[in-house]
This record gives sequence, structure tokens and C-alpha cells, in this order.
Amino acid sequence: MSVGVLAFVIGIGLVQQWSRLPSLSEWGVLVLMAAWLLYRRARLGWILLLGMLWAGVYAEWRVTDRLADGLQGRDVRVRGYVSTLPKQQDNRVSFDFIVTRADESVPAKLRLNWYEPGMSIKAGQAWELTVRLKQPHGLSNPGGFDYEAWLFANHIGATGYVRPLPLARPIDPPFAFLRYVASVRQSLSDRLDQALPEGTQLGVIKALTLGSQDLISRRQWDVYRATGIVHLMVISGSHISLIAGLVYFGIRRVWAWVGGLTLSPQNVAAVMAWWVSIGYVALAGFSIPTQRAMLMLTVGLYAIVRQRNTAPVRVLMLALLAVVLFDPLAVLAVGFWLSFAAVAVLIYISSGRLGRESYWRKVSKLHFAMAVGLAPLLILFFQQTSLISPLANWIAVPVIGLLVTPAALLAAGVALFSVDGAALLLWPIDRLLQCLEWLLWQMAAWPLATVACPHPPWYALGFAAVGVLLLLAPKGMPARYLSPVLFAPLIFVAGDRPKPGQFWLTLLDVGQGLAAVVRTEHHTLVFDTGARYSEQADMGESVILPYCRYQGINTIDTLVISHGDNDHSGGAAALMAGIPVGGVYSSVAQWAEQDGGRYCKAGQTWQWDGVDFKVLWPGDSLSDDGNDNSCVIKVGNARFNLLLTGDIGQTVESRLVEQYGQELASSILIAPHHGSKTSSSSRFLKQVDPQLVLISSGYLNRFGFPHRQVMQRYRKRKIRSFNSAEDGAISVKTNVESWQIELWRQSRKKYWMIGDSHW
Repeated sequence: MSVGVLAFVIGIGLVQQWSRLPSLSEWGVLVLMAAWLLYRRARLGWILLLGMLWAGVYAEWRVTDRLADGLQGRDVRVRGYVSTLPKQQDNRVSFDFIVTRADESVPAKLRLNWYEPGMSIKAGQAWELTVRLKQPHGLSNPGGFDYEAWLFANHIGATGYVRPLPLARPIDPPFAFLRYVASVRQSLSDRLDQALPEGTQLGVIKALTLGSQDLISRRQWDVYRATGIVHLMVISGSHISLIAGLVYFGIRRVWAWVGGLTLSPQNVAAVMAWWVSIGYVALAGFSIPTQRAMLMLTVGLYAIVRQRNTAPVRVLMLALLAVVLFDPLAVLAVGFWLSFAAVAVLIYISSGRLGRESYWRKVSKLHFAMAVGLAPLLILFFQQTSLISPLANWIAVPVIGLLVTPAALLAAGVALFSVDGAALLLWPIDRLLQCLEWLLWQMAAWPLATVACPHPPWYALGFAAVGVLLLLAPKGMPARYLSPVLFAPLIFVAGDRPKPGQFWLTLLDVGQGLAAVVRTEHHTLVFDTGARYSEQADMGESVILPYCRYQGINTIDTLVISHGDNDHSGGAAALMAGIPVGGVYSSVAQWAEQDGGRYCKAGQTWQWDGVDFKVLWPGDSLSDDGNDNSCVIKVGNARFNLLLTGDIGQTVESRLVEQYGQELASSILIAPHHGSKTSSSSRFLKQVDPQLVLISSGYLNRFGFPHRQVMQRYRKRKIRSFNSAEDGAISVKTNVESWQIELWRQSRKKYWMIGDSHW
């Protein structure tokens, strides 16, 4: 059975790698192949194709529920209700919206922003809104979070914002179970706010009770990642199983004690544990991870009720099958792989072992096994893992699992009837969490608390998997000592780098902003850092740092912050906090006058590994227009040149032409000011004479960048152009005689991305 289930899951996983869905004739071929394999009794092949067919049919259904091309950028009137706890970010509120009625055919679920609503937006409220929508789209970068895949897996068919006119108006709420659940969650959230108004750990408490991590600060997430306990802050299988286990064993003992033996104590306990778990999942808003965990728990409790002495591996496989049957898109979630891998490791280290061990030895062994067993996946998905996670989890798991979570859920229940009573329960929880966070911070500051590795090759995962099996095998297993050697390809990855005299450019996809990385053989320059919209939306942390980890970049030799606009400098603080930076060049005092900083001045030069760098602008006098003070840097080798321009306009372009003339000639141009109509003048383009222009702009941005007139100038001069909004991160690798261009979004295209899903 296990092999068959794995074949089915592999078939589903293969579909998620498709760049398009098959045509009708191709579907027919797949069905005929499945029938032929069934006739030939090729069981595994038939099951593999069955998984592909199921995932394909499901995908065909899901891609139909997204915004039509004709509605993109248009105002649409919709009715529905707020289905998630709203997230307040500066001047806007973000939430998911379930559509119950619309003037046009729009997707059933939307993700909306409401700027300055002027009223309190609550989960469960029903509204009639005018919204402007666009098709799901996310940033596309090496090592970055795939937001577009996340939207698709969470069945969100469009994103957009609420228009101020016509005015939004509240309506009578429709009868819907999920709307009622949302209202209850909102009520509990409000009461927790009242019970612990000054609590520094309120975000953690809400995360453990309501599944809302909005109030957890970036500082807290940093320490949780460094110590490897992020999984404790997200309601998942471990939390739901823990609550179910406490209920199960408690009810079973009480039922047996009171003598109600007409019904089996274990059956009564299993049913009660199931219902309590359903309630916990409802509190978490029926999120995808909790649905997955509930399916796994249901399989296990069903085995108890049926009194089947089922092997743990069989229960795991049944749960895996149930999850992918219910939602084949579950395989897109990192949590899917981590949760099932964790259970598999637990079964592996506990099944068929002889001898008895002390409780503390068992617990220590469990946390060590989890750290080792999940490390390959963590390095694959995040390019880092925590070396102190066994110790941190040894401390945090009993505190969070046995003390904080049950007490927080009890306090949430009390809050429904008495805010003061909940406050009495929450005060010691808040203090306990503060103590735990302090201890974790001390541990996170230890040397080598975390290890970062470049993105590993596929074969390294195979070696590491064998290494995990050997390392966690019972004593006496032959060749067990070889396990550390098998981890070597995973950790010691020889990442690609330019050869002497070559440079590689990557224009990162940071939305409406700019961030470019220039690498030589032994050095790295970052030019601008994208925007910072909020603590949770910082391009330095969410785009540039993951890119550096993915590429194995451990140090930034020079950071250039061209000027002070947020879309160019917003991510700088997070970037400098996350990776060593050798020096900073900027036209802005905030960065130029700090330790290791200096002002950009025309005439500054340096050379790295046979590649020349020269600052062309600004000169000695600065303009009142910050854009025109942008640092302009030319990078060149014996064959190719690159011109980094920031946000300069036509006035500075003319000055550069007058001052440098033919020296401006460059093979590659980063479009000035994102392709604004006030830049890329014909005179400037003639003097630079680029073969390639790269544009950094946001998808359907409100400025209309790149401007139509600018694109006409590029086409008139027959300049090839690429736009990060359409192509994702753009990489140009120069060699002796030519260059290689890689468009990250195109090279990693999946069937759910914007554009036709079929050929």
C-alpha cells in the first residue's frame, strides 16, 4: 500500500511542475495510457497516472475560478463578507473577502486592501463594495517566497483594493457557516485585545489560539527562525494532536472511572477528541494547514474507533492519501512536506526498537532526530537550518505545548463570558512567554546558532536522505559512521560564480522599486534595496536576503543606495541587519554618514577581479530633486558594460551626455526611473546605445511604468527590453564573447501563472 500511495502522490507532484495543462487530445492520451497500464497490470504506473489525472482535473477546475482578462483593472461591484481577521498596516486594512453576489463573474474568494476605510473592519461583516481587481501575481525571485503559488493553493482568484466611490455600504449578512465562524473569531480577538492590552506576547497568544500571526513582530520571528521553533507559532498538526491527545486520555480515564462501560471509553474519548479538534481548527479559521492536520488526525482516531491494530506507517500513508485526495494543491505547501516528514521521522525512530529509555533521553533523542531529519528539507526550501533547534525545542515544546497553548485556549473560552477572568489567566502566560523569549534570544546569539547553505543540487537531497536513515538507525547498523559524509554534498555546495574578468547582473523583482546585484569572481555589489511597506513587507528581508542565501553569498562588499526614496532604500536596514556589508555608497546623508559609509561622487573608481567600477554621478553640487541626485555607476570588463542609473531624469541624462560623451556607451542599461516618461531621452539612448535595457517596475503599477512613449523609443532603436513585472528576476551572465539571459519567471513557469494555462 505504501508504495502505491507514494506513487499517487508523485503523480500529483509532477502535475504541479507543469508549465501548462494538457489539451483535450493530450488528456485523451493520458487516459488511454492509464487504461493500457491497468490492462497490463502495471500497478505502480497506473497509480502514478491516476494521481496525475486527479491532480489535472482538480487543476482544471481551480484555474477557471480566477479573474477574467476583461475584468482586470476595471471597477466591479461585489457583495459578500470578510472571511479572515483583518490585518491593519499603516493606512490600509487587508483581508480575504468571500463573494456571494457580483455584477460581473468574479472569483469566489478575493484578497483585498482597503485604504483609509474610516471605520472599523471586522471579520464576519457583510459589505457591498466597489473593487478594482487584478489577476493573482507575485514577486518571482531565486530563493523568494512564491506568493502566486500560495494564492493559488489557498483558492484566491484575484487581488485588488476597495475603491472610495461609489461608497461602500454594509448589508444584511448572508447565512453562511464560515461567516459565523469568522464572527466568533473576531469576537474572541477583540476580547483578547481587551484582556491583555499591553501584553508584549499578545501576538503569540493569538497565533496559538486563533491562528493569527499578524501581531508577531519581525524581531520575534527572527529569534524563532534562529532557534528552529517557528513550527510552534503556527497552528499545525502538533498543536491539534496535542489538544486531541489531552482530551482523549482525559475523557478515557474519566469515562472508565465513572463506570459508563456500555460505550467503549476509547470510542467516547476518540469522538470527543475529534469534536474538540474540529473546534480548534474552526478557531484557526479552517486554514489549509489545519485542514490537512485534521484529516491526518481523523484517520488516526478512526483507526482507534474501529479497533484496528494498524501499523503506524499504514496510518501515515492513509492520512497522506486522504490529504491529497481532498486537496491535491496541498503539495505546493512547504508545511505539507515538513509535517509528513516529521511524522515519518518519529515513526522511524520509535518503531521496532528494543530496550527501555528514560523519559528525558527519549525527549532529547526525539528533538535531535527532528532536527537532523528535517534539515535537508529546511535547506532545500529556506537555505538555512538551526543548529541549536534540538536544545531550543527541548525547552520550548513543553512550555508552549503543555503550558501555554492549553492555558491560552482556556483563557480564550473564559473571554467569551468574562474579559477580567481572561486577563487573570493571560497575565502569567504573557510573563512566561517573555521569559522564554529572553532565553531564546540568548541562545540565538550563540556563534553558529544557524547555518546557511546555497540551494542544493537534487542529488544532494538523495545522499542526505540516506544519511538521515543511517544516522538515526539503531546502534550496530553497518556503515552508520558514513552518515556525516553523506551530508557533505548538501552543506558544501560549490555555487556558480563568474570567472576572472566577468560580471553577472541580477535585476531582482521587488515590485515598484529597484534592487540589482552585481557579482564578480570574489565580490558582490548591491545597487538599491527595494521598498519597505511595513514590518512584514520589506524587500531587503523578503527578496534580497533569500536571494543571497540561495546563491551562497555570505557578504556584500559594497551596498549602493542611489537616493532616499523608499522604493530604492526601504530594504537597506533589514539587509544590513541580516548580512555583513563592507561599505556603503549613497547620495543621502542617512547612509553616507554612518560608519563605513561615504557619499557617491563622480570620479570614484575601483576594480574587482578584472572588472572596473566607476561612479559617474552625482557631481560636487546636489540637486533639490532627490531623484536627480541618484548615484550612477558604470560597470565594465573588456567586452561588456553596464550602466546603473537609479531615478535620474532627462536633465541629468543631458548632463551625463555632455560630460562623458562616448564613455557612456554601455551594452546593458537599467532603465532610468523605471521607464518614466521623464527619463530615457532619445539623446541619452543614442549616446549609451545599449543592446539590452532592463526595467524594474511593479505589476500593473499605478504610475503606468514603463511609459508607452519610452517603450516606443526603445523599439525605435531596436533595443531588447525585459521587465521584472512580467519576467521576474532577470539575470545576465557575461562571458568572453556573449551573454546568457535568464528570466526567472519564464524559466520557472507553472500552469497557474498569469497567461494561458493551455496550449
